[in-house]
Amino acid sequence: MEPTTPALAARPDPSLSGESSESGLRRSMGPRHLVMIAMGGVIGSGLFLSSGYTISQAGPLGAVIAYIVGAFVVYLVMACLGELAIAYPVSGAFHIYAARSIGPATGFATAWLYWLCWAVAIGSEFTASGLLMQRWFPDVEVWVWCLVFAAVLFGLNAVSSRFFGEAEFWFAIVKVAAIIGLIVLGGAALFGFRPLGGSGEHPFLFENFATGSGVFPNGFTGVLVTVLAVFYAFSGSELIGVAAGETKDPATAIPKALRTTVIRLLIFFVGAIAVIAATIPYTEVGLDESPFVTVFSAIGIPFAADIMNFVIITALLSAGNSGLFSCARMLYSLADEGHAPRTLKKLTRRGIPLAALSLSMVGGVASLISSVVAPETVYLVLVSVAGFAVVGVWMSITASHYFHRRAFIRHGGDTSTLAYKAPLFPLVPILAFTLCVVSLVGIALDPAQAPALYFGVPFVAACYLYFHLRHGRRAAAAR
Repeated sequence: MEPTTPALAARPDPSLSGESSESGLRRSMGPRHLVMIAMGGVIGSGLFLSSGYTISQAGPLGAVIAYIVGAFVVYLVMACLGELAIAYPVSGAFHIYAARSIGPATGFATAWLYWLCWAVAIGSEFTASGLLMQRWFPDVEVWVWCLVFAAVLFGLNAVSSRFFGEAEFWFAIVKVAAIIGLIVLGGAALFGFRPLGGSGEHPFLFENFATGSGVFPNGFTGVLVTVLAVFYAFSGSELIGVAAGETKDPATAIPKALRTTVIRLLIFFVGAIAVIAATIPYTEVGLDESPFVTVFSAIGIPFAADIMNFVIITALLSAGNSGLFSCARMLYSLADEGHAPRTLKKLTRRGIPLAALSLSMVGGVASLISSVVAPETVYLVLVSVAGFAVVGVWMSITASHYFHRRAFIRHGGDTSTLAYKAPLFPLVPILAFTLCVVSLVGIALDPAQAPALYFGVPFVAACYLYFHLRHGRRAAAAR
């Protein structure tokens, strides 16, 4: 499909050097905020709670391989994202990338897909956080904690984008500290050094990798299914693109943040999974508690369960904080393009799209309610679409990059002048897109994940149909 406005790809964006974006949002975040926003969106319950299930399915070595493959795909997507984020440094950037490089209908579908993804996630984070709080406050109802956390995250997002960035920075610090502690202390224990003591025998190095059922105890199919799940575990890294419109000096900050994020995700995820898999037998890991608790207890960390309960709650709130930010910016960008009510474009004096933020919070609360009232119907549909959305957005990013670069070259652009250039074009976007398609095929073969396609594909089709019925004539006239 041809880009709708190819000339945009051949000229620089004037906002690259400006202090504020043309849209009115404040450019107040630096590279460290971008990195921690992405880390905050990625590092959540998937690593702290579900990593044990991943190891049990793929086996110790299979789980490590799966996370390495996942990190590789993230690198490919982030390489495409970097070039686009600098070309179009605006808030809610996925919508803009797709709308300008592929077509406005694709931008519209991408924005609503991603908005719903995070709206569902927000409701889930509130519920999970409330359940975990009952460890310390068993007499307080879960819904009370849901309201408290909702109010806190709304306040953090409503003050200013810099305040949000600072909050996310410190949220992420807690999670990163827990992961570093696991890698350093757990790794030392594998070498026989346990300064904190611990109980029972401890495996040496990678003894647990030699299972009685071979390298891949559940066969290579177990590894394949795990790779698909790992793609979802890495979702959130693309939040750098959402925050591009509120970043100081995007041409410098975005490439730096992208490189740092990919390297840290590779070290943290693969390192943590390797230590867990080497410490706990794959047949026992994650069956009744967080594998982080199991490892910390084995190496003698006092109050390991309470510490990790706090860390996991922080991880959930961090992901919810990033998700609420993303939701609001997606709605703002839709309104800015004329594809959503204009009231969603209104900003406060601090440059916050408060109406879009409020509607996103309502979406999160609606998701929370549906998880209790209609878990087998409405909530199942929402969760399925949300799972599908991650790969869908990555496909949108890689396709947008392909068409953007092609138009840039066709209109006489010199790639040597680009502040950041994705390497090995067109191999990188094509390979990334292909791997995403393969993951969708794999989802169709897994009965547990198949509903993501059953509901996700019709949702995207409905977005395209609505756009053409509601905005089609105006979009055609704009060409």
